[in-house]
Amino acid sequence: MSPPSPPSAPSSPSSPSFELLPGAADSPVILHVPHSAREIPADVRADLLLDDPALERELDHITDSHTARIAAEAARACAVAPWRFVNRLSRLVVDPERFPDEREEMLSVGMGAVYTRTTHHADLRPADHDPGPLLDRYFRPYARAMTEAVADRLAATGRAVLIDLHSYPTAALPYELHGSDPRPAVCLGTDTLHTPPALLSAARDAFAGRGETGLDSPFRGVYVPLEFYGKEPAVGALMVEIRRDTYMTEPGGPPDGPGVARLAAALAALVTAVTD
Repeated sequence: MSPPSPPSAPSSPSSPSFELLPGAADSPVILHVPHSAREIPADVRADLLLDDPALERELDHITDSHTARIAAEAARACAVAPWRFVNRLSRLVVDPERFPDEREEMLSVGMGAVYTRTTHHADLRPADHDPGPLLDRYFRPYARAMTEAVADRLAATGRAVLIDLHSYPTAALPYELHGSDPRPAVCLGTDTLHTPPALLSAARDAFAGRGETGLDSPFRGVYVPLEFYGKEPAVGALMVEIRRDTYMTEPGGPPDGPGVARLAAALAALVTAVTD
């Protein structure tokens, strides 16, 4: 799940589509929340083929609901606050974690950087839709900003640790490429270079009380900006995928307060462990 290329930086922490929320100056950790939002700008909405009820159902399925809240509560609980990079627009606008070209395996189901199909294989955009304007307007600025945020942590602390927060449904959706794989309460996505044993061990310990923890199933890999991906071992990365029934009503319902609080506490423990 390595991303595309470069991104608007610590010097300009917010934009209409994403926000970099500063943490402690000496924290190496960035909590990345790419899929928690449902907002779609009106001009982007105009190109989507779904009617309003169908779009709301699709957002229920595709949105990692309440993950921004989990990250915020975790950050508040940390003595050394992590930085947070939060996507403020739905992944139906662009998905910042996809490759923007033929390298992206999810193109096979119409879910590259700009989706053309839904979670249930329905048409989302016209077959002749040009993704270029959306990539230029949203995808590339996001990528530049994330690259600069990681570079800033490297310069400030000598390392960066990207913790990528997601959620997934209890039952596999039709678009999933590995939907038959086990679906534990918490799935940890890893990379051979960017997920060192100490980071993985800290994650296993932090989430030990939250149910079964699995590795790279049903989702795998990490998000690291391409400037650093496969090149810079000082950039650590881990994907944390939380099964939705552990903290919310599916598919797109309200959060379960105790579940959110418990997961935020576990995430805070992970952040603290890798910060010390």
